[in-house]
Amino acid sequence: MAPASLSLAIVTHAPDERLLARTLACAAEAVAFARERGTLGEATLFLVDNGPEGLAPMLASLAEAALARAPGTALAVLTGHGNVGFGRGHNLAIAQSKSDFHLILNPDVEMAREALHEALAWLGAHPETGVITPSVHSPAGEREYLVKGEPTPGVLFVRGFVPRFLRGPFRRQLDAYELRHLDWNEVQSPVTYASGCFLLCRRALLEQVQGFDPGYFLYFEDFDLTLRLSKVTTLAYLPQVRIVHHGGRAASKGLRHMAWFYASARRFFSAHRHANVA
Repeated sequence: MAPASLSLAIVTHAPDERLLARTLACAAEAVAFARERGTLGEATLFLVDNGPEGLAPMLASLAEAALARAPGTALAVLTGHGNVGFGRGHNLAIAQSKSDFHLILNPDVEMAREALHEALAWLGAHPETGVITPSVHSPAGEREYLVKGEPTPGVLFVRGFVPRFLRGPFRRQLDAYELRHLDWNEVQSPVTYASGCFLLCRRALLEQVQGFDPGYFLYFEDFDLTLRLSKVTTLAYLPQVRIVHHGGRAASKGLRHMAWFYASARRFFSAHRHANVA
């Protein structure tokens, strides 16, 4: 059997250049490692430039420097469309991809060198699995619980906007939502809700569910996507697929992000009939 082909897509908007360079370098090293192990053949990196205008040359330069670690990897910089949001940006790359597998990747993620190999090996051995979500840690080494249980408006509000030192009364609900009772050193399959910072998918399945819902500008688009994918395939959490995530909370990003968060929450709960968000 020929090694799998892969497309990787990163959507950027005013990115931190140093962090993006590290993300790209780690991705290139993971591509090279998977090729060495025989699980990966052709690979294409899509950089989706959501602005501001004029960043495309910088993005191309960073990517070309990183891809020197993985010779033969194709590069496509998609630019000129403006800031269309996270999900619609990824849809631009998905529409152009012809690979067996497609990786949705944040510009603030450092994947371990063996991450792609481990994920592709699992997918090759488990045809019933369509999506892989990884083990995630913060830069300080703390585990992040990015596979979630059933969301509720109350829990999401506390996680998004209540300072950590005030969350004590909500600890039981938060722990249940973050599925802390599960052993995250073991494979967990199936799972339903997973972060979009790293999702390795069978590309045909992304086409089947028509990719991200373009009605989300930012926030909840990953929950919506993984919920829809869970209805047509199995999502698996693999502890051997490791990443470091440099992330932030919506509340720390100002009122505009809070407004996007609220609008996306309304859309999500309305679409999936979990609850009414007033």
